[in-house]
Amino acid sequence: MPRILLVQNDPAARNWLQSDLRRQGYEVCRVVSGGAALDAVDAFHPDLILLDLMLPGLNGIGFCRRIRSVSPVPVILITSRGDDFDMIVGLDAGADDYIVQPVRPDVVHARVRALLRRAESGGEGRGHTPTELHGGLTIDRSGPFVAKGGRHLQLARFELKLILHLSESPGRIFSRGQLLEHVWEHKHDCGGRIVDACVRRLRCKVEDTPRHPRYIQTARGLGYRFGPVCGPEW
Repeated sequence: MPRILLVQNDPAARNWLQSDLRRQGYEVCRVVSGGAALDAVDAFHPDLILLDLMLPGLNGIGFCRRIRSVSPVPVILITSRGDDFDMIVGLDAGADDYIVQPVRPDVVHARVRALLRRAESGGEGRGHTPTELHGGLTIDRSGPFVAKGGRHLQLARFELKLILHLSESPGRIFSRGQLLEHVWEHKHDCGGRIVDACVRRLRCKVEDTPRHPRYIQTARGLGYRFGPVCGPEW
Protein backbone atom coordinates (compact mmCIF):
# COMPACT_ATOMS: atom_id res chain seq x y z
CA MET A 1 0.00 0.00 0.00
CA PRO A 2 1.60 3.32 -1.06
CA ARG A 3 2.24 5.73 1.81
CA ILE A 4 1.36 9.42 1.46
CA LEU A 5 2.47 12.10 3.89
CA LEU A 6 -0.19 14.83 3.96
CA VAL A 7 1.17 18.16 5.23
CA GLN A 8 -1.81 20.48 5.53
CA ASN A 9 -2.51 23.28 7.99
CA ASP A 10 -6.20 23.78 7.14
CA PRO A 11 -8.34 21.35 9.22
CA ALA A 12 -11.17 21.01 6.67
CA ALA A 13 -8.82 20.36 3.75
CA ARG A 14 -6.73 18.01 5.88
CA ASN A 15 -9.75 15.93 6.89
CA TRP A 16 -11.30 15.50 3.45
CA LEU A 17 -7.97 14.86 1.73
CA GLN A 18 -7.08 12.20 4.27
CA SER A 19 -10.49 10.50 3.89
CA ASP A 20 -10.40 10.69 0.11
CA LEU A 21 -6.86 9.31 -0.18
CA ARG A 22 -7.67 6.44 2.17
CA ARG A 23 -10.70 5.56 0.04
CA GLN A 24 -8.32 5.36 -2.91
CA GLY A 25 -6.29 2.74 -1.06
CA TYR A 26 -3.40 4.83 0.27
CA GLU A 27 -1.94 4.75 3.75
CA VAL A 28 -1.97 8.35 4.98
CA CYS A 29 -0.02 10.11 7.70
CA ARG A 30 -1.14 13.69 8.29
CA VAL A 31 0.76 16.51 10.01
CA VAL A 32 0.16 20.25 10.30
CA SER A 33 3.64 21.82 10.15
CA GLY A 34 6.91 21.63 8.26
CA GLY A 35 8.84 20.62 11.35
CA ALA A 36 6.45 17.75 12.07
CA ALA A 37 6.69 16.73 8.41
CA LEU A 38 10.48 16.38 8.65
CA ASP A 39 10.04 14.05 11.63
CA ALA A 40 7.35 12.10 9.79
CA VAL A 41 9.60 11.52 6.77
CA ASP A 42 12.04 9.65 9.00
CA ALA A 43 9.37 7.71 10.88
CA PHE A 44 6.76 7.08 8.16
CA HIS A 45 8.99 6.71 5.05
CA PRO A 46 6.40 8.11 2.61
CA ASP A 47 6.27 7.24 -1.08
CA LEU A 48 4.88 10.72 -1.84
CA ILE A 49 4.33 14.01 -0.01
CA LEU A 50 1.30 16.24 -0.56
CA LEU A 51 2.40 19.63 0.75
CA ASP A 52 0.55 22.84 1.57
CA LEU A 53 2.76 25.93 1.22
CA MET A 54 1.12 27.89 4.06
CA LEU A 55 2.43 26.16 7.17
CA PRO A 56 3.31 27.39 10.66
CA GLY A 57 7.01 27.52 11.52
CA LEU A 58 8.93 25.90 8.68
CA ASN A 59 6.82 26.70 5.62
CA GLY A 60 6.40 24.60 2.49
CA ILE A 61 9.27 26.26 0.63
CA GLY A 62 11.66 25.68 3.52
CA PHE A 63 10.48 22.10 3.86
CA CYS A 64 11.10 21.44 0.15
CA ARG A 65 14.65 22.72 0.40
CA ARG A 66 15.34 20.65 3.50
CA ILE A 67 13.88 17.41 2.15
CA ARG A 68 15.61 17.75 -1.22
CA SER A 69 18.99 17.76 0.51
CA VAL A 70 18.35 14.27 1.86
CA SER A 71 15.64 12.52 -0.17
CA PRO A 72 14.24 12.25 -3.73
CA VAL A 73 10.71 11.46 -2.48
CA PRO A 74 8.12 13.03 -4.87
CA VAL A 75 6.50 16.24 -3.60
CA ILE A 76 3.26 17.81 -4.84
CA LEU A 77 2.60 21.41 -3.78
CA ILE A 78 -0.86 22.78 -3.05
CA THR A 79 -0.87 26.45 -4.05
CA SER A 80 -3.39 29.30 -4.00
CA ARG A 81 -5.07 30.28 -7.25
CA GLY A 82 -2.98 32.82 -9.15
CA ASP A 83 -0.11 32.64 -6.65
CA ASP A 84 2.54 32.29 -9.36
CA PHE A 85 5.45 33.53 -7.24
CA ASP A 86 5.05 30.87 -4.55
CA MET A 87 4.50 28.20 -7.20
CA ILE A 88 7.69 29.09 -9.08
CA VAL A 89 9.74 29.34 -5.88
CA GLY A 90 8.33 26.00 -4.74
CA LEU A 91 9.30 24.29 -7.98
CA ASP A 92 12.78 25.81 -7.79
CA ALA A 93 13.04 24.54 -4.22
CA GLY A 94 12.55 20.98 -5.45
CA ALA A 95 8.83 20.22 -5.72
CA ASP A 96 7.92 17.83 -8.55
CA ASP A 97 4.43 19.10 -9.34
CA TYR A 98 1.72 21.41 -8.04
CA ILE A 99 -2.06 21.60 -7.70
CA VAL A 100 -3.94 24.89 -7.64
CA GLN A 101 -6.71 25.45 -5.11
CA PRO A 102 -9.61 24.80 -4.93
CA VAL A 103 -8.40 21.21 -5.02
CA ARG A 104 -10.41 18.76 -7.12
CA PRO A 105 -10.30 15.08 -6.08
CA ASP A 106 -9.90 13.82 -9.67
CA VAL A 107 -6.87 16.10 -10.16
CA VAL A 108 -5.29 14.89 -6.91
CA HIS A 109 -5.85 11.25 -7.91
CA ALA A 110 -4.33 11.73 -11.36
CA ARG A 111 -1.26 13.60 -10.13
CA VAL A 112 -0.61 11.13 -7.30
CA ARG A 113 -0.96 8.13 -9.62
CA ALA A 114 1.38 9.67 -12.21
CA LEU A 115 4.10 10.48 -9.68
CA LEU A 116 3.93 7.07 -8.01
CA ARG A 117 3.97 5.34 -11.39
CA ARG A 118 7.08 7.26 -12.43
CA ALA A 119 8.72 6.52 -9.09
CA GLU A 120 8.11 2.79 -9.55
CA SER A 121 9.26 2.70 -13.18
CA GLY A 122 12.87 3.52 -12.30
CA GLY A 123 13.33 5.60 -15.45
CA GLU A 124 15.57 3.14 -17.30
CA GLY A 125 16.03 3.85 -20.98
CA ARG A 126 15.09 1.29 -23.62
CA GLY A 127 17.53 0.23 -26.31
CA HIS A 128 20.55 1.87 -24.67
CA THR A 129 23.66 0.51 -23.02
CA PRO A 130 23.40 0.71 -19.22
CA THR A 131 26.36 3.11 -18.84
CA GLU A 132 27.06 6.04 -21.13
CA LEU A 133 29.78 8.68 -21.14
CA HIS A 134 28.85 12.20 -22.22
CA GLY A 135 31.83 14.51 -21.77
CA GLY A 136 32.40 14.71 -18.04
CA LEU A 137 29.12 12.98 -17.19
CA THR A 138 28.52 9.28 -16.62
CA ILE A 139 24.89 8.21 -17.01
CA ASP A 140 24.07 4.76 -15.68
CA ARG A 141 20.57 3.71 -16.72
CA SER A 142 20.62 0.47 -14.74
CA GLY A 143 21.11 2.31 -11.43
CA PRO A 144 19.89 4.71 -12.43
CA PHE A 145 22.33 7.46 -11.46
CA VAL A 146 24.43 10.28 -12.88
CA ALA A 147 28.05 10.96 -11.94
CA LYS A 148 30.22 13.96 -12.70
CA GLY A 149 33.97 13.56 -12.53
CA GLY A 150 33.48 10.20 -10.83
CA ARG A 151 31.25 11.64 -8.10
CA HIS A 152 27.61 10.56 -7.89
CA LEU A 153 25.24 13.51 -8.10
CA GLN A 154 22.35 13.85 -5.66
CA LEU A 155 19.50 14.38 -8.13
CA ALA A 156 15.83 14.69 -7.23
CA ARG A 157 13.54 12.15 -8.88
CA PHE A 158 12.39 14.31 -11.76
CA GLU A 159 15.82 15.82 -12.31
CA LEU A 160 17.08 12.28 -12.87
CA LYS A 161 14.15 11.35 -15.09
CA LEU A 162 14.60 14.50 -17.16
CA ILE A 163 18.28 13.94 -17.88
CA LEU A 164 17.66 10.26 -18.62
CA HIS A 165 14.96 11.18 -21.13
CA LEU A 166 16.91 13.97 -22.83
CA SER A 167 20.11 11.94 -23.03
CA GLU A 168 18.35 9.04 -24.76
CA SER A 169 18.42 11.17 -27.92
CA PRO A 170 21.42 13.54 -27.82
CA GLY A 171 20.90 16.59 -29.99
CA ARG A 172 17.16 16.05 -30.37
CA ILE A 173 15.01 19.01 -29.36
CA PHE A 174 12.07 18.29 -27.06
CA SER A 175 9.35 20.86 -26.51
CA ARG A 176 8.21 21.62 -22.99
CA GLY A 177 4.93 19.88 -23.76
CA GLN A 178 6.72 16.73 -24.89
CA LEU A 179 8.88 16.70 -21.77
CA LEU A 180 5.88 17.25 -19.52
CA GLU A 181 4.03 14.37 -21.16
CA HIS A 182 6.92 11.89 -21.20
CA VAL A 183 8.69 12.76 -17.95
CA TRP A 184 5.82 13.94 -15.73
CA GLU A 185 3.13 11.96 -17.59
CA HIS A 186 0.48 14.64 -17.56
CA LYS A 187 -0.52 17.85 -19.27
CA HIS A 188 -0.75 21.11 -17.37
CA ASP A 189 -1.83 24.63 -18.30
CA CYS A 190 1.34 26.04 -16.73
CA GLY A 191 3.44 22.91 -17.22
CA GLY A 192 6.25 24.79 -18.92
CA ARG A 193 7.11 26.32 -15.57
CA ILE A 194 7.55 22.87 -14.04
CA VAL A 195 9.95 21.92 -16.82
CA ASP A 196 11.88 25.21 -16.66
CA ALA A 197 12.27 24.98 -12.87
CA CYS A 198 13.54 21.41 -13.12
CA VAL A 199 16.01 22.42 -15.85
CA ARG A 200 17.36 25.25 -13.67
CA ARG A 201 17.94 22.90 -10.74
CA LEU A 202 19.48 20.24 -12.94
CA ARG A 203 21.89 22.69 -14.58
CA CYS A 204 23.15 23.80 -11.19
CA LYS A 205 24.17 20.21 -10.52
CA VAL A 206 25.52 18.95 -13.86
CA GLU A 207 26.96 22.04 -15.53
CA ASP A 208 30.32 23.66 -14.78
CA THR A 209 28.74 27.02 -15.65
CA PRO A 210 24.93 26.88 -15.45
CA ARG A 211 24.57 30.16 -17.35
CA HIS A 212 26.44 28.60 -20.28
CA PRO A 213 25.20 25.00 -20.29
CA ARG A 214 26.99 22.28 -22.18
CA TYR A 215 24.64 19.40 -21.44
CA ILE A 216 21.09 20.71 -20.90
CA GLN A 217 20.85 23.25 -23.69
CA THR A 218 18.05 25.59 -24.69
CA ALA A 219 16.77 25.67 -28.27
CA ARG A 220 15.21 29.12 -28.10
CA GLY A 221 11.53 29.14 -28.87
CA LEU A 222 11.51 25.34 -29.25
CA GLY A 223 12.49 23.61 -26.03
CA TYR A 224 15.53 21.75 -24.70
CA ARG A 225 18.11 19.29 -25.98
CA PHE A 226 20.94 17.26 -24.49
CA GLY A 227 24.55 17.92 -25.60
CA PRO A 228 27.43 18.04 -25.30
CA VAL A 229 27.54 20.11 -28.46
CA CYS A 230 30.42 22.41 -29.35
CA GLY A 231 29.68 26.06 -29.90
CA PRO A 232 27.32 28.54 -28.28
CA GLU A 233 23.89 27.70 -26.96
CA TRP A 234 21.06 28.23 -29.43
